[in-house]
Amino acid sequence: MSVVTTRFAPSPTGRLHVGNIRTALHNWLLAKKSGGRFLLRIDDTDTERSREEHVEAIRADLAWLGMQPDGEERQSARFAIYEAAFERLAAEGRIYRCYETAQELELKRKVLLGRGLPPIYDRAALTLAEADHADFAAKGIAPHWRFLLDRETPIEWEDGIRGPQHFDPALLSDPVIRRADGSWLYMLPSAIDDMEMGVTDVLRGEDHVSNTAVQLQMFTAMGAVPPRFAHEALLVGSEGKLSKRLGALGADALRERGIEPEALVALLARLGTSQPVEPIADRAVLVESFDLSTFGRAPARFDDAELDRLNAAIVHQFSFAHVSARLPEGMGEAGWEAIRPNLSRVAEAADWWRVVTGPVEAPDFDAETKAYLAEAARLLSWSDDPWHTLTGALKEATGRKGKPLFLPLRQALTGLDHGPDMAALLPLIGEAEARARLERAAG
Repeated sequence: MSVVTTRFAPSPTGRLHVGNIRTALHNWLLAKKSGGRFLLRIDDTDTERSREEHVEAIRADLAWLGMQPDGEERQSARFAIYEAAFERLAAEGRIYRCYETAQELELKRKVLLGRGLPPIYDRAALTLAEADHADFAAKGIAPHWRFLLDRETPIEWEDGIRGPQHFDPALLSDPVIRRADGSWLYMLPSAIDDMEMGVTDVLRGEDHVSNTAVQLQMFTAMGAVPPRFAHEALLVGSEGKLSKRLGALGADALRERGIEPEALVALLARLGTSQPVEPIADRAVLVESFDLSTFGRAPARFDDAELDRLNAAIVHQFSFAHVSARLPEGMGEAGWEAIRPNLSRVAEAADWWRVVTGPVEAPDFDAETKAYLAEAARLLSWSDDPWHTLTGALKEATGRKGKPLFLPLRQALTGLDHGPDMAALLPLIGEAEARARLERAAG
């Protein structure tokens, strides 16, 4: 048995977003579930649009997400491999030269549709003689190349998510695999790479199902055993299509928003499956529970609000050691433990820490409340639990209880109506500063 090997194959024409991050994650989980290998393949055959800064960003995003690949390949370094396979297929008559323009092909499609026929390529180029090819060459017209499908043999495979799949190749167009300028389209290089790189499992979006049907014939033509294929439902937003929003859902934008990688991974790992989406920070749990049989056929809905909820729940699990390098100066473990339940982002710790370090601006209290706060300053004494010592003494001295007892104290000590547990916060403020704040608020 071959070691399970999956791959993530982004084009470096932009930043990673939640759609392709989800694809990468599921391939990573599939590989790790079986103790296998997860490969990164940079699909940079489009030299005009590919950018090196995007390659670096892809690597950085995968590292941020904790998905370091076990190997990396770049298509731009593999042209010789593609050329050799191309020559073999040409010699065996599995690829052929074509010359139709985009306008001519569109006209043919319209005619076929008007007749109620499938709008597939009519293979007119197969009737050209060598003299015709020579004539095109003399006119300076270079051919583009198509892969010749076997239209007699049905295409079938057992999809890891969609189940049994059946395609009639007679209803498929012979795909263009190489442009007239010699540049490659996606289909053939991808199949060659999967074969050469030992990829055993291809997990990708359902928009690739028809590509898989064609590529299965390419594997056969090259004498290779095809990988196992699985096609997951696409990601959509709560209002429908997600594509228009992807710019705001890139890994860089999410990082700037304070989204933790653990939260994004926890959401995307189970989105579109029958398993509950939970704030699971332990990657091993997600790996162990990953199961293609739980994936559904309905579109997977990405909800920003759900990501925010998960992010807060994940932050509440973080230990001080995990976040210490990201906390404001002077904030120790006790400060983190006190403030953590009020955070939805780690960066918010700095705002709450300013409540501890001051200065704070208390409301303008009425005379009765000022007298109450003056009494609080007088009764304040330090102990292992100064908050409950103070509120107990004030309750006995003033008869106050509930909100009238607690709220003025919080407002005077923090300048806010809400926040972390005062029993945890008051020791961080300290006795001298707490008394000074109460006295200032009392006027």
